[in-house]
Amino acid sequence: MTQPNRNGLTRLRSACGTLCAVLLLSGCGVFAPSLIPRGSLAEPDDYNQLIPGTSTRADALDLMGSPTTRGAFDDNVWIYISMATHMVPMDFPAVSKQQVVVLRFDNAGKLTSLRTLSRKDGMDVAMINKITPTPGTKINVMQQILGNVGRYNPMQNMMGSGSGGGMMGGYNNNMQGPGHFGSGNSL
Repeated sequence: MTQPNRNGLTRLRSACGTLCAVLLLSGCGVFAPSLIPRGSLAEPDDYNQLIPGTSTRADALDLMGSPTTRGAFDDNVWIYISMATHMVPMDFPAVSKQQVVVLRFDNAGKLTSLRTLSRKDGMDVAMINKITPTPGTKINVMQQILGNVGRYNPMQNMMGSGSGGGMMGGYNNNMQGPGHFGSGNSL
């Protein structure tokens, strides 16, 4: 009689083991980072059709769309920036893939050069932990607490109409239109 009970327990254990294995393997896809595209989606199939010397700005617009940015001092430099990021728990998003395409045009609008840059061409810039000095006086905690004594005036909002009177209270009652504390337009 112990044989059927043991056989059922073995089947239960194997079923639970199989279920756990399936759940663990299916969870791997759930926790994998999903790529988030950002910027202009500059594909090699698109910009490889541009030929320096023969392609024009109109060709670049047709193939790649408008640029992400243009040169700061030269309007003939078009820059397409694209990247793919993924979320990192408890941190900023990490960059998985980054590409920059730089197009240079002459004054007539013909493409003179095409350059692609990857993440390897970039430079990491570190943050500096220094404090920027600002002019002014340094005040301590007591000066901060006592600095507002006497500035609160409970009668201030009673001088004008409405809750938007502010500092000028009832002195702006002749203003009309939106943006003047809800006075509105009158016909």
